[in-house]
Order: sequence, then C-alpha cells, then structure tokens
Amino acid sequence: MTTTYSTTNGDGLDPALVSALVAALRGLRFGSIEVVVHDSRVVQLERRERVRFADADGPRRTER
Repeated sequence: MTTTYSTTNGDGLDPALVSALVAALRGLRFGSIEVVVHDSRVVQLERRERVRFADADGPRRTER
C-alpha cells in the first residue's frame, strides 16, 4: 500500500490517514507497519506481514 496523506492542519491528522492505518493494523498477527514521513508529512504506509510455520504440517495456531 503506497498512498500520500497530508495533515488537515497543524493539530490534527487526516481521517483518511487514520483509516488507512487502522486498516493496515487490522488482522496483522506477525509483521510491521512502517510510516514514512517527508517534510513533516506522512507520505507512505507499508505493511509487511509474516506467516510463521511451526513445522511442515501447516501454520501454527495460537489462542488469543
């Protein structure tokens, strides 16, 4: 996901940015979210997701 977002003013965040960040976090079990900032503006969100396997039998399932 690569999209440019700007702040609405000096005090608040663009609701589209907040929405995109929440969407990127939703369902992420292993991985990271990187927020890239240029000239005090968020210009990019990157979501990296890891799939971990306990053994060759398939994905490891953990209770939440």
